[in-house]
Amino acid sequence: MFVENFMKTIKYIFIFILFLILSLQTTDLSAKNRFPKPEFESGHVQPETITPGPRALILEYLDVIALIATLSLITWFILKKRSRKGVFWMSVFSILYFGFYREGCICAVGSVQNVTLALFKSSYHIPITALLFFVIPVLYTLLFGRTFCAGICPLGAVQDIVAFRPISIKTWLEKVLGIIPFIYLALAVLYAATGTDFVICRYDPFVGFYRLDATFTMFAIGGILLLIGVFIARPYCRFLCPYGALLNLVSRFSFKHMNITPAACINCRLCENSCPFGAINIPALIKEKEKTEVIVRRYILLSILVPVLVFSGGYVASNFHENLAMVNPKVKLANELMNNTNYGLKNKEAIEITGFKSSGQSMAKLYSEANTIIHAFYIGSWFLGGFIGLVFGLTLVSLTVFKYHADYTPNRATCLSCARCMDSCPVIPVKK
Repeated sequence: MFVENFMKTIKYIFIFILFLILSLQTTDLSAKNRFPKPEFESGHVQPETITPGPRALILEYLDVIALIATLSLITWFILKKRSRKGVFWMSVFSILYFGFYREGCICAVGSVQNVTLALFKSSYHIPITALLFFVIPVLYTLLFGRTFCAGICPLGAVQDIVAFRPISIKTWLEKVLGIIPFIYLALAVLYAATGTDFVICRYDPFVGFYRLDATFTMFAIGGILLLIGVFIARPYCRFLCPYGALLNLVSRFSFKHMNITPAACINCRLCENSCPFGAINIPALIKEKEKTEVIVRRYILLSILVPVLVFSGGYVASNFHENLAMVNPKVKLANELMNNTNYGLKNKEAIEITGFKSSGQSMAKLYSEANTIIHAFYIGSWFLGGFIGLVFGLTLVSLTVFKYHADYTPNRATCLSCARCMDSCPVIPVKK
């Protein structure tokens, strides 16, 4: 029954993806030469420009097929076979194919920015593969939990393999650090929506390893994270990854999620320390009954506190909108020209200023465009701060509201479906 339902679900996903590809195929994605070549009176002949051809579209679709196939296979390993070994070898394949062969690109983690820019800038045509790499893992997460995080994401897979001696950290610290990915997600959306930068790609700590072209600083950051990952399992996935924050929200509503036990839990406690991510809900029996007025006061306080945190976060962030906007190259250029600071250079003119002067653009137009961008940051910073305030408020609510658990279950939000806990469970599956 499970296999039939699973295959039926996969069939619907394939139909959806095929429909999406065919609908987007009508879009003209070919590059156009919008500017004619300059004509020279001296008789100079413009040499033919030699550029590497784009990657064949069929190979891009091959990446999508590989993503669907690997997600389907690892989901089968997790939900049906309950095989940690299968998840491990899928992680190895992901590192080799999506990591070294495809050089970490296209990446579902960075696709958040492509989707955001497409929503806020009509002139931007999002690549089909970027859209599909964003949508497909979200669909699988909604159906089966975070199986993409288990071993298909090359950023998570490389961390999972180096987790040799993972130790647990305090629950309160896990909660606090777990807020950072949501902040990172909000910042990435803000900078992508304003056309400023793709900060997720710029500061990706592991793609530089796959491409072997990172700066020394990014190599060092990636190396430090991998070293930390030996003891604190998957530090980037748990405390930094913005796409993981999105899947954290989606997985809470997953249709079917992995279970630690294949049948009724016998509370043997053998799985209690098996999860290196602190994603197992420990049985919590009904605590001593509180007085009704105490419960009412708590909920009234929380219902007031959360909106206050949302407004306060938006207000504080809006006061820093100019600082946030300074990352935008055009705003930065306007500021340098206005203050005559020349990007801190003393002996020569900055290349950005030289390029602006040679473009023939007026200062008034530059300042006008910069002010428009700054205004967009002002509006966006209200949403940024409000979202961060909401995350803080809901985190506080989760720490104060008692949740009843009769047995050991995975936390749907933070569970990465790595299947480690399954190996420690002695319960034999019930044959149907």
